Amino acid sequence: MTNEELILERLDRIEAQIAPLSEAAKGLKELKDDLAPRANEAVHFLITELADVESGFQLEDLFLLVKKGLRSVKNLTFALEQMNNLVDFALTVEPLAKSTVPQLINYLDDLEQRGVFRIINAMMGVRAKIAQAYTPEDIEEIGDGVVALLGLAKKLTDPQTVAFLEKLVDIPAQVDLSTCKGVGPVGILMASCRGEVKEGLGVLMGLTKGLSKMKG
Repeated sequence: MTNEELILERLDRIEAQIAPLSEAAKGLKELKDDLAPRANEAVHFLITELADVESGFQLEDLFLLVKKGLRSVKNLTFALEQMNNLVDFALTVEPLAKSTVPQLINYLDDLEQRGVFRIINAMMGVRAKIAQAYTPEDIEEIGDGVVALLGLAKKLTDPQTVAFLEKLVDIPAQVDLSTCKGVGPVGILMASCRGEVKEGLGVLMGLTKGLSKMKG
């Protein structure tokens, strides 16, 4: 093989190796041609937007922001950790919330069906009317009276008191007032000989003794 043939063979091999590079270069040139208009539009848009903040932006402010950010790295790290904890808490509570919220909605709906909210609203209206009709001093006096009445109600819960009041309430149903007649001194003396009258007078005397304590 002559030198010329060797040179041509080497040139062919070099051309074969350079061909892919040439194709790649053409592809990059085409990509550059495609991106150039988009890049120009992006730069133009960036310049236009930065023009709005040009008057309020100072390079010193940017440096100050960077320095404060570097000084607050620990705080930023702590905030991120707390945010992670918050996310973990939300993920943990989410299944419980999915089961609890429908139950809560059903419970509130049941209260609405039973008129509880309407009663509460009416009570608020009553409170507003009381506030218009009475002064705070009047309310305090009414409160004192209510406390005293509650004390009386507590005393009425005593078993002996309850039994006494029940018997006292039964008396009118056992007496026929249409058969009652006038009685003079002699009639009183004669009636006092009867056993039930004696027992009634005994009860009356017991009550009379008890009434003497009201004087104190």
